[in-house]
Amino acid sequence: MSRLGIGLCLALVAAPLLGAGCKKSKAPAPVASTSAAPPASAAPFELSDEQAAQVLAKVGEHTITLGDYVAALERMDTFERLRYQSADRRKLLLKEMIDVQLLADEAKRRGLDKLPETEERLRQVLRDELMKEVRRSVPSASDLPEADVRKYYDEHKEEFSDPERRRVSHIAAGNRAAAEKLLEKAKAASAAEWGAMVRENSITPVPKELGGMPVELAGDLGIVGPPGHPRGANPRVSEAIRAAAFKIEKTGEVLPEIVEDNGKFEIVRLTAITPARDRTFAESERSIRVTLVQQLVKQKEAELDKELRARFPVTIDEAALGKIQAKPPAPGKPAPPRKTGG
Repeated sequence: MSRLGIGLCLALVAAPLLGAGCKKSKAPAPVASTSAAPPASAAPFELSDEQAAQVLAKVGEHTITLGDYVAALERMDTFERLRYQSADRRKLLLKEMIDVQLLADEAKRRGLDKLPETEERLRQVLRDELMKEVRRSVPSASDLPEADVRKYYDEHKEEFSDPERRRVSHIAAGNRAAAEKLLEKAKAASAAEWGAMVRENSITPVPKELGGMPVELAGDLGIVGPPGHPRGANPRVSEAIRAAAFKIEKTGEVLPEIVEDNGKFEIVRLTAITPARDRTFAESERSIRVTLVQQLVKQKEAELDKELRARFPVTIDEAALGKIQAKPPAPGKPAPPRKTGG
């Protein structure tokens, strides 16, 4: 079944609880057939009560109305909705809705709606809809008062102060003697000569995804900030090399000493410097708005959690929970894929 079909199927199960519907207007305008439906590119759709109730198809004891059809279109994003502008495509959508209803009815007849995994999926659908409702109650980033955004900027200036950043590359040798010999040559090497030295002498293999990089970038470890700065770390750069990068005075120079690091003897070269700078309010405004919206969402979610736990008290048997032990897979047998919700 297609992604749309799966979505419609879940909607058929959850619709009585979610109250899914379509937008309505008071001006009646009878609709004669599916081909007379509002343009698929129009959003939001507006239907009169009479239009919304018009039956497009009967499936056993169920009916699919124009309101149901438009609701299916409204659940799509704009680009997906554009696929259903022609009469043939709209008939295809109606056929898929009919097929989903048929399959859903047969699944219920077989009792599949009572399976624990089906009930769990429905709970997840309901959870997701409730969380969407919570998020809809939060203003959008563009609707936040500018005063609130400026207040955050003024109170968190350190977040918008970018430290000096340096790009660093290295040659790793297996012993000090080899490193000392390479160091003298590296001091006078051009970018291209440095790259050739890395590829010919470094004991650290070049990552596969970087194999096609220009020769002068061989040995590149990426960008780091000053030692100890909370936003300056790089998982590919050890603290020893990070500190060494900030001892080099100019771009293109090599540290005139060997850095011993985790059993390797490193030659460190500075390849670029980005000066420290303070971002202006205008440069920071969008990211602040997103941050504030995320904070409001977390606050609403925390309030809902507190409210629900007061309404539906939760108790946990920690002793029983402690008895649960996952069995390791048999030797040579891969573990089954982990099931995820949603």
